[in-house]
Amino acid sequence: MIVFKLLTEAEAAALATDGRFAGSPDDAADGFVHLSTAEQVPGTAAKHFAGRGPLVLVALDADRLGEALKWEPSRGGALFPHLYRGIEAGDVLWQAAYGPDASGTWPVPGAVAPAADGGAA
Repeated sequence: MIVFKLLTEAEAAALATDGRFAGSPDDAADGFVHLSTAEQVPGTAAKHFAGRGPLVLVALDADRLGEALKWEPSRGGALFPHLYRGIEAGDVLWQAAYGPDASGTWPVPGAVAPAADGGAA
């Protein structure tokens, strides 16, 4: 299963440069890195990232995250993936630019996944 993290362009650049992303200020305050499933990404984007400029959608393999990944109730009682460690560059399967379409609708991540050749945005 793939889980996702939305990052600002600056956060994505820091992950690329440092090889690690410890989390946003909100993540640090909560004690874990907030992740989402594909179906949860549009709601997360609309609620927490609207108007924050260009975003980068980072795809992570849930199995590779191991025991640090916990599924816990959050918005509306739905189970959300929470990562109790930082994101390492080696955790990233791919990344792509992410934002609302012309109608203002945030797409489900399958619509923005890179081509099968593995190229990342």
